[in-house]
Amino acid sequence: MSDFDAVIPRRGTGSLKWDRRPDLDPFWVADMDFASPPAVVEALRERVAHGVFGYPVAHPALVEALVAYLAERHGAQVPADHLAHLGGLVPALSLAGRAFAQPGEAMLTATPVYPPFLGVHRDHNLQLLTTPHVQDGGRWTFDWEHLERTVTAETRIFLLCHPQNPLGRVFPKEEVVRVAEFCARHDLVLVSDEIHCDLVLDEEATPFVSALHLPAELLARTVVLMAPSKTYNIAGLGYSFAVIPDETLRRKFTQARGHILPEINCLAFHAAEAAYRHGEAWRQDLLAYLRGNRDLLTDFVRSRLPGVVVPDIEATYLAWLDFRPAGLEEPAAHFEKQAGLFLSDGRFFGSPGHARLNFGCPRAALQDALDRIAGSLAAD
Repeated sequence: MSDFDAVIPRRGTGSLKWDRRPDLDPFWVADMDFASPPAVVEALRERVAHGVFGYPVAHPALVEALVAYLAERHGAQVPADHLAHLGGLVPALSLAGRAFAQPGEAMLTATPVYPPFLGVHRDHNLQLLTTPHVQDGGRWTFDWEHLERTVTAETRIFLLCHPQNPLGRVFPKEEVVRVAEFCARHDLVLVSDEIHCDLVLDEEATPFVSALHLPAELLARTVVLMAPSKTYNIAGLGYSFAVIPDETLRRKFTQARGHILPEINCLAFHAAEAAYRHGEAWRQDLLAYLRGNRDLLTDFVRSRLPGVVVPDIEATYLAWLDFRPAGLEEPAAHFEKQAGLFLSDGRFFGSPGHARLNFGCPRAALQDALDRIAGSLAAD
């Protein structure tokens, strides 16, 4: 069993998370402080030992692992030729803009959301339209009426983040279908970012249903994006993949790459294969540990931080904290100065007054951060 309590020094290793602000303890970017699965580390050792690092392609064993993973984990029978291999998920969002819209047209998404969703439109001179997520019965959902008021005749793409980052929400199947029906009604391509789909913390209570299970007529206008990077902590290797069942969409997507995207790292292919082929036991251990961290954080916020609101976190290792009732309009800046902590600023997700806290870390570090947050609020 992996030791998720182990402290692995990362400062000074060229880590974005730890070295961007070395004066602060980082709880911001979605990068866990855990070692990747032993099977992944061993696969990388074996590939490095080969000693030749020429231009790579997705080797057959990787393709077999992806097809098996989609069938076994998500119940989706995906032919190999429906896959497109990519050097990261954010570039895939940008690529979708170039593939399915012309300059001056628009993409639509719901906020708060992962910041690149709010920036990739600029790569192709598109408009960005946003609609808010709202709470219904204590759970986050879509503002369906606002969606209808916001979409325009120039809108071409809807970007869906599911499971939702930063809200930690797993949308039920009927809501995913409703989003897809909205896209069909307005002739939009649905791009479903499912990078956190293997980080659902209680799969019985909130089962994840991929957009790959949409009815055929809705799936035909859908691009599904997945990656092993968040689940297995290999984001630095830069690999993701798209599943695009419709041949016309797939051709537009792959042709839009042109000559601007880099080749995929040969090590990334082998790490992804090992993660999907051999990483399930490790993933289950990870989920158990993250559930403990989630429960610690949720209980602490609700009992020790009056005025701070945290939703029920169903997926991811990211907590979305609303500090507005506590009177904090710029919480990230506050905790930098008063607690020495680096949290993600809610403004970049489209929601000032919030902060996102990454609890994918050893429990002692999480407890220390929470204590410092409480101390800084009590001192105000």
